[in-house]
Amino acid sequence: MKNLRYAVFGAGFWANYQIPGWFEVGGLTPVAIYNRTLSKAKDMASKFGIEQAYDNVDALLENEELDFVDIITDVDTHPIFVEKAAKKGMPVVCQKPMGPNWEVAKSMVKTCEDQGVPLFINENWRWQAPLRKVKQVVDEGLIGEVFKGKIAHTHAFPIFDNQPFLAELEQLILTDIGSHVLDTARAIMGEAESIYCLTQSANPKVKGEDVATVLMRMKSGAQCVVEMSFFSKLDPEPFPQTFAMIEGSKGSVSLGYDGWITIVDREGKVEKIQAVPTFYAWANPDYAQVHASIVDCNRDIAQGLRGGHCETTGRDNLETVRLVFAAYESAKRNEVIRLADFT
Repeated sequence: MKNLRYAVFGAGFWANYQIPGWFEVGGLTPVAIYNRTLSKAKDMASKFGIEQAYDNVDALLENEELDFVDIITDVDTHPIFVEKAAKKGMPVVCQKPMGPNWEVAKSMVKTCEDQGVPLFINENWRWQAPLRKVKQVVDEGLIGEVFKGKIAHTHAFPIFDNQPFLAELEQLILTDIGSHVLDTARAIMGEAESIYCLTQSANPKVKGEDVATVLMRMKSGAQCVVEMSFFSKLDPEPFPQTFAMIEGSKGSVSLGYDGWITIVDREGKVEKIQAVPTFYAWANPDYAQVHASIVDCNRDIAQGLRGGHCETTGRDNLETVRLVFAAYESAKRNEVIRLADFT
């Protein structure tokens, strides 16, 4: 198996975990890193044994022999860096949210397709072990035909301490965690037909919306509610866990605290199992479950980079981006949005 050489764009908080995630997969070597502040690029290069550090993306792409680039910068730079890499014929891995708005995200996918290069989105949330187990139960038909689902990610964890820029975003929870949980809803329940969204700004210290409730009618006919909040004081503090309840014709599957999953059939038989993620020494303990999912997501992307199947392509993730920005439009207009009309 060919070793894949890649460059990292960005030396911020998430690069500290994305790079070890690639190391866990194996067969991939970071050979260069870019950051607009060169000292930060050099510090991370030293930390992970990366040979070259740059503060100029064009110079990096010109000088380095690469198999792909991994973009871990802020969302406004994503379309710029994706285009630069694509025009060099370079496969691209990009963090979520893919783009700062719907039109830009569409153009990013088109740019890569026009250049004939693959685009993958590092959408790791659907790869969390407990959520993956819920998806498996649904996919195997253990609860029958799904008619209703609820996915919730609510907490008061101080996410702004590690990522202070989030507090300044005009569009906050739907682009940040909404990109994750709406993508997870798609992974478990399929595509949506329509969407209705309500948003609130509960925390006076942040600029954007920090509470959102989304109701979707899925193409299957099922209903799906997605709840998000960065201002919910709960005991115990659930971060970074996501909870779920999926109901079907044969029973239900629910995901609670600490990866405990309960499957109930129509006769009342109950099965309880625990889906425990792999815990890595390099993971931040507060984010350990999420950081574990980076490895499984990267493994799937590596398969795509080698010509195999990958779930989170740019084309696939465009449907998640559609949900995010259709939700904003719904909240603005206080109307149900048909996804077929949001083009």
